[in-house]
Amino acid sequence: MSQRSYNKLWADAQLELSRLLAEELPAEPLPLQKDRVVFVQRLATLYVRYLQIFRKLEKAYDLMIHPQKRQVVRRILDGVMGRVLELKNEMVEKEFSEYHYMDDVLNALKLTPAELEIPIPHYFLSECSKDVQERKGMLMDVFKMMEVTESLDSLTTEEMTQEEAILIIQTVERVRQRRLRAKLFDESRKVKRKNPEPAVLNLAAICIQKVWRGYIQRQKTNIARLEEMIFLGMVMDPKYERPCPEEITAQANEACTRLKQKEHEEAYQKSVEEVMNQLREKEAHDMSKNMKSQIRQWFFECRNATGAFPDYPDKEDGGSAFIFTEKSPQQLMVEIAAKEEEKKEKKKEGKEEVNEDGSIKLNIANLYNYIPVSPWKMLQCKFVVNHRMKKQG
Repeated sequence: MSQRSYNKLWADAQLELSRLLAEELPAEPLPLQKDRVVFVQRLATLYVRYLQIFRKLEKAYDLMIHPQKRQVVRRILDGVMGRVLELKNEMVEKEFSEYHYMDDVLNALKLTPAELEIPIPHYFLSECSKDVQERKGMLMDVFKMMEVTESLDSLTTEEMTQEEAILIIQTVERVRQRRLRAKLFDESRKVKRKNPEPAVLNLAAICIQKVWRGYIQRQKTNIARLEEMIFLGMVMDPKYERPCPEEITAQANEACTRLKQKEHEEAYQKSVEEVMNQLREKEAHDMSKNMKSQIRQWFFECRNATGAFPDYPDKEDGGSAFIFTEKSPQQLMVEIAAKEEEKKEKKKEGKEEVNEDGSIKLNIANLYNYIPVSPWKMLQCKFVVNHRMKKQG
């Protein structure tokens, strides 16, 4: 198959996956299903459909060359495998059995029982080969250690009792006597063979003929049985069991594709590393300078708002990354509006304004008095309150 075929396979799987997600996550929640049989039937249908998507994605990922596409397909494939396991677990819990009968589902989807088999992804072996080699090496080391200990144990001899010594001597003597008897028996047979009787020769010939004719007949029976099974289509013809030239060509193409995969992946990783090095060399200084200026500005703003420098964010909170995550573009817009509003509200600081219903209007001074927060959170609260006051005004 060409790369265009794998791309089409991926597109078909993605389309079917989007349909399934639309069915599972509709705009309006589905009503609760009280009938257990209907619910299990729905789970079985989802399970079979997700399984077909998994087979397509696994086939596309196995022989796709483009490294960035393979990364995307790999993430989708892992997610689909997780969903298949979830559905299987739900089916086991609802039916109280690990074996399910899905004949009606297969008939409705027009599938064969072979398509219910879960294939082992090829990348489980190909991408984990290093781990497998390390495990094999560790096992070989353990086996070698066991062999050494066994050999050392065999070298350490224990003291032999008198009964064990007598038993060994008796065994050796019995073996010697049996060897002598066997030697005498062989000599007597040789003497008898020198002058065989005609009746003995005839019996020997008949025995050999029986064995040979039985062997020939069994061979003929096996050949006739094999021909009959081939004729009925129950056994594959041996000439078709050998790989045909087309299969050999397909296997060679797959091997070539896997080599190209490795080459493209190495080139991609190398290019990513080169780009990262270029960024570090050309833009690292400017980026660090901008980040330092932003952190410095953040400290000055907190000091102007609270009157004291805030504590640096802890490592658990993310350190300096906490400062940048809390500074979104919307917050920056609120900050600019808050500064303009602060100039207008300088004369009204410290005064509480009362609404018609008797409630107190919130302002910056009231916020600091009523809300006990950390300094860097206080600045954010200031922006939010100023924004609300602007809307009220």
